Amino acid sequence: MADRSLRGMRLGGQSLQSEEGVVFSPRMTHTYLCSTCGKETEMVFSAEAEAPETWECKFCSNEAVLMIGSEPMVLDRAEAKVPRSHWDMLLERRTRPELEELLQERLDYLRARRGQHKIGA
Repeated sequence: MADRSLRGMRLGGQSLQSEEGVVFSPRMTHTYLCSTCGKETEMVFSAEAEAPETWECKFCSNEAVLMIGSEPMVLDRAEAKVPRSHWDMLLERRTRPELEELLQERLDYLRARRGQHKIGA
């Protein structure tokens, strides 16, 4: 116990724990290839975890693809959903002639209001 005395230790300087009896979980190294810069990124995951298909390249921050053997994995992007704009969603609810009619009604209303609030009249 004398050799493990806390006297003279700095806070957070050293740990008194050892790695005796510690069993590390099994791990696997997966390699990702960046199509932009051509460099490989190696990531370590738990052997039980499923590796993601893509990972951020640590060199250029673009998307890198998981390597299977010596070939990059082929990604199926067919199910990727195309983002819709506000205009697209509006056209799903109304036709273009309806929208033009609503616009004209709103413009007429605003023009009528503008005429009522004359300053100094």
